[in-house]
Amino acid sequence: MKPSPPRAGEQTAQVFAKKLSRAHRLKYLLFLPRGYDAKSRQRWPLLLFLHGAGERGANLKLVAKYGPPKIAPHQPGFPFILVSPQCPARTMWDPDALLALLDDVTARHRVDRRRVYLTGMSMGGFGAWRLAIAEPQRFAAVVPICGGGDVLPIFLAEPARERALRTLPVWAFHGACDEVVPLAESERMVQALRQAGATDVRLTVYPDAGHDSWTETYDNPKLYEWLMSHARK
Repeated sequence: MKPSPPRAGEQTAQVFAKKLSRAHRLKYLLFLPRGYDAKSRQRWPLLLFLHGAGERGANLKLVAKYGPPKIAPHQPGFPFILVSPQCPARTMWDPDALLALLDDVTARHRVDRRRVYLTGMSMGGFGAWRLAIAEPQRFAAVVPICGGGDVLPIFLAEPARERALRTLPVWAFHGACDEVVPLAESERMVQALRQAGATDVRLTVYPDAGHDSWTETYDNPKLYEWLMSHARK
């Protein structure tokens, strides 16, 4: 459509077009499971972990303070390629940067593209919800912990993304006594997915837990068994 010349007193149709680009830089911790061999034909599941607000910045050691990057080096049988990026200071998780990182790691390492998993805690829980809703076809299962997000993209999803959301397994966790991120945040996201037709969505609530609902979750071997039981077709 060719834009009409604007005239005073009239409303005319106009078009704006400009190519935009932005550079992304993320530091991250990479864990390769024991037995990993870049020269073998075997491919490995990948787990993307998003930390909370307190671990942002330039000190990469902070990323291993909680969750899978804290646990993996001390568990001989930890089965995942673990990718744990660090969110820059005074920013929040950017889905475009995370997807670009995921593409890069997948290209460099022997990743089973059918078994790519996503998890995050607190701010990372919000990031996990946002990334999963934006690109549900990329993940075999998602575990958001004490997070939340915007339900509108769930209800306004285009057909292909809507189908992927309906088949995306989600296991959310939250503390009933959380005063930082209210339990209602997780409840709202889970309810929205169910209303959109998702069938494999569950929410575990720890009745006595506050904001730290991640320690018990990530220490539970059943969580990783549940993740490994799912694969994208």
